[in-house]
Amino acid sequence: MNRKLLKLFSLSLTMLFTSFYTVTAQYSLKLKYKNSAVYAGIEVGAKGVKMSLLEIGKNAKKNGAFNAIKDTSVNTDFISFTNNTFEASLNAFCNLYKAAVNSYNIPTERVFTVISSGVKVQAEKDNKVGWISKFVDSFRFKINEPNRAVEIIDVMQEARLSHIGIIPEAKRYSTFLIDIGSGNTKGGYFPNGNTKDLKLFQLTWGTKSTATATDKRCEDDKSIANFKRQLPRVIAGTVNTEVIYAVNESGAYNMSDNIAFSGGISWSIANLLFPELVDNAVVTVTYDEVVKFNDVLSTNYTSLSDVMIVKNIKDSTVDKIAIANEIKKVNQVFDQKSLLAGTALLLKIMRQFEGVYEKKQFFLIKNGQVGWISAYVDQNIGK
Repeated sequence: MNRKLLKLFSLSLTMLFTSFYTVTAQYSLKLKYKNSAVYAGIEVGAKGVKMSLLEIGKNAKKNGAFNAIKDTSVNTDFISFTNNTFEASLNAFCNLYKAAVNSYNIPTERVFTVISSGVKVQAEKDNKVGWISKFVDSFRFKINEPNRAVEIIDVMQEARLSHIGIIPEAKRYSTFLIDIGSGNTKGGYFPNGNTKDLKLFQLTWGTKSTATATDKRCEDDKSIANFKRQLPRVIAGTVNTEVIYAVNESGAYNMSDNIAFSGGISWSIANLLFPELVDNAVVTVTYDEVVKFNDVLSTNYTSLSDVMIVKNIKDSTVDKIAIANEIKKVNQVFDQKSLLAGTALLLKIMRQFEGVYEKKQFFLIKNGQVGWISAYVDQNIGK
């Protein structure tokens, strides 16, 4: 085995060990409700596989009493649709499922397994829909459950669940939620004062798909400099057309006071732009602040490392260790190209709400990753 393969094998073992170590601390979890039960939701997304452990309260149906206990993810880049990412995603899916059942002793009927809309959208774009069927069949075979339900979530369903799972009830009918995922963007708002009638917002573009399209334009020159030259051309093309149409068609400008962004890029920017607010699940942001962040990202990327960010914090009362750990996570999940692509997409959407006479309130949501899967589990109990 050569050195490169040995390094890759060692890294794979480390990731696998870390994943299992993360989900074995069963007795350290603190439950919030009386007479509750623990469920697991495992989602195969565009970038990887996520597992959320959820405590569902006795009155969850009536009061929405669910508590996200733990969130674990393995980045596998499924929507690259290569044999390697297929196998990595399949192994992560199986390992997280086995961890839920064996390490947490969660009964199989309390484990929900789904494929996100981002995978479906990108598979349709790339004519790879057959890969999803093959993936689901392979998963059922490996866990020896031929009848295991693995639902492929559509955009409307995921958008509605995201809103219910992420936005507080007090702001439910005044907030337009936009979830920028890896493979697509989806969201919407409830115009009629109920959660059944969602006005859908969707784009076939996400952070990863925008980065991938830009990388293809780079051809033989994969440098950051060329990536930055090609990215505006991608944004000015189909992305621009889709965003303008989707925002105008949604009617959200006149109907919503608050524009909330969730997804990995929102989590990343919130932590890099406002590191001192490490304990805040939601932060407010302006369009101009994101523009300035994008300039730093493009011209002074090294200043966004955990070492440099902590070094520049003047407030001695904040937890610098916690901040450094969170910044490390961001830089492990997103490289400079992904951050550039996701930020460019976010700015393109935000720009459509920058009115001359009426200013919207923008929010970045950090913990949106468990939002829709939490609501999905909650609403599927007992079906």
